[in-house]
Amino acid sequence: MNDRAAPLIPEIVPIGLGDRSYDIHIGAGLLDAPGSFDGLPNSSSALVVTNTTVGPWYAERLVACLQKRHKVVHLLALPDGEEHKNWETLQTIFDALLAYACDRKTVLYALGGGVVGDMTGFAAASYMRGVPFVQVPTTLLAQVDSSVGGKTGINHPAGKNMIGAFYQPQRVLCDLDTLNTLPPRELSAGLAEVIKYGPIADMAFFDWIEANIDALVARAPTAMAHAVRRSCEIKAWVVGQDERESGLRAILNFGHTFGHAIEAGMGYGAWLHGEAVGCGMVMAARLSERLGLVDAAFVARLKALVERAGLPTVAPVLDAEDNAGRYLALMRVDKKAEAGAIKFVVIEGPGHAGTRSAPDAVVAEVIAESTVPR
Repeated sequence: MNDRAAPLIPEIVPIGLGDRSYDIHIGAGLLDAPGSFDGLPNSSSALVVTNTTVGPWYAERLVACLQKRHKVVHLLALPDGEEHKNWETLQTIFDALLAYACDRKTVLYALGGGVVGDMTGFAAASYMRGVPFVQVPTTLLAQVDSSVGGKTGINHPAGKNMIGAFYQPQRVLCDLDTLNTLPPRELSAGLAEVIKYGPIADMAFFDWIEANIDALVARAPTAMAHAVRRSCEIKAWVVGQDERESGLRAILNFGHTFGHAIEAGMGYGAWLHGEAVGCGMVMAARLSERLGLVDAAFVARLKALVERAGLPTVAPVLDAEDNAGRYLALMRVDKKAEAGAIKFVVIEGPGHAGTRSAPDAVVAEVIAESTVPR
């Protein structure tokens, strides 16, 4: 499959945040187009942060393009994997910035998936109390979710993304060609974040995903371009109203409370983030059903789509003796928890989501039901 289509005029999705506003550029061939970076801050130096998997594919091309803008472009390749999203790896970025004598005008470019983007953004937010950075996401999950909206951070053994900052990039550049080199498992993981936008905000989009899921799995360019654009439009609309997740933005975490518990409980990297979210969405839909908000047909429809995307729908057992207790303990350190009370994103009706608490006994029933294949 050709992964280097001729550069095209990108579609642009704006994120409206006042003086922190920026654009998402979506298209094929953008990585090699110098115009992709027009209008970004000028600086004598730049640091491209990538990982050991993505770097060999795309780092040389990005560096060559950026050398037309910056006098010096440094490159740092981090170890790949969610298990490396920690203080030690973050320190590696700071070490490089200091070793290269980077100043407060140095621009950081995050070339990779969600782990690279989150850590590079957190480093940019922290180094000299804030330097500019640009997201260049190369996974579907990062293009439709993690690169957009300014959430940055690292994991703690007790909870995912518990340490970080809200810090907006200067631009998000989604080169659709980079999805051609994505392993099938990573592609499926990204589809989880695409699917989530339907139940929480746009059932017409959900209908479209159902009709086009086979094309998305096959990476059909037209279908993929629409999925990325519509996902970014929905996220831009939500973030534009609630940048720091004081209310509406929480709906973007549909499936994540259960999913984060799976990731932390199994050990980061055992399941991909999108795999955990896919299973977590089915669990959250079942909770919504038990709360009387949706019917069994809706849950079955969502479960079927998640399965067609190649994602797991049977939850893992985290503790053979007290599985529900282990899940509940992990979910109580979720970012949405308040005073120890777990806040779940539930579907209040197809296309509409909200946050609610639920009795532990009801959640335990959902967990028990979800760990049994059916």
